[in-house]
Amino acid sequence: MLTSKLEVLVDFGATADQKLVDKTLNELKSHDGVVEAVFKDGAIMVETNLPSTNILDMVTKTSGKRAVLQGFGETQSAVAMISSQSCCQSRVMGVIRFQQSTEGPLVADGSIDGLSSGLHGLHVHDTGDLSQGCNSIGGHYNPLGAPHGAPSDEVSSRHAGDLGNIVADETGRATFRIVDNVLKVMDIIGRSVAVTDKKDDLGRGSSPTSKIDGDSGKPVACGIIARSAGIFQNPKRICACDGVVVWDEKDRPLAGRGRRVEKKSCCQKDKENSGEFQRCCKV
Repeated sequence: MLTSKLEVLVDFGATADQKLVDKTLNELKSHDGVVEAVFKDGAIMVETNLPSTNILDMVTKTSGKRAVLQGFGETQSAVAMISSQSCCQSRVMGVIRFQQSTEGPLVADGSIDGLSSGLHGLHVHDTGDLSQGCNSIGGHYNPLGAPHGAPSDEVSSRHAGDLGNIVADETGRATFRIVDNVLKVMDIIGRSVAVTDKKDDLGRGSSPTSKIDGDSGKPVACGIIARSAGIFQNPKRICACDGVVVWDEKDRPLAGRGRRVEKKSCCQKDKENSGEFQRCCKV
């Protein structure tokens, strides 16, 4: 069983309630697929083979507190924030994290919202060029010049970037954890990852594009793959530039409109909350 280690930062406050911490840890440990869960340096470290989104949901529901994935993996890690890049009428957004041990397979762990229900192809593409949105990311990452195939195919019978299909439920969310023996994290940093509007036929179809892209259609969302922090490698709790704490940051854009709380500066008293400071100032 290939596991990953996750660092889950939870908004327990300045002094964590030990009973609440223990309750959260015990709930995690009660689930199959969770090997270990410990509270360390103000965060919960979880070793698991479950998707990180499932772990975050468990922590949030059990503790009643805000939680965010602060670190993923112990060694080589990367992340892609994907979106529809204004390419489509629908709004698709998500996060995909990549992690790899020194000599082990790659793990692609993600959650994407806004998809139509059903199967969608997932592929790593050649470039990280988003100048024309998802139209400028090139073809599938394919250093050996192989035909398109399935993740289970031999290296000579698939693109290195072929990650198969993910499944979106009736709400449009796809949560997944893919283990791949071909891709290497250090080879894909700076490239892009995309999800397509149709399912990937894995190179088994009769369409002329089956051996090119699995007849999976155009990307509906994409993003650049960037290096990211492993567990306990990122001490950030608050963004000094705008006062947004890490728990709130995950629900806001990286910059621009909507990033900060409108009409209130950090540490300004909130009249609607009996003169107390906004929570953005509490770390």
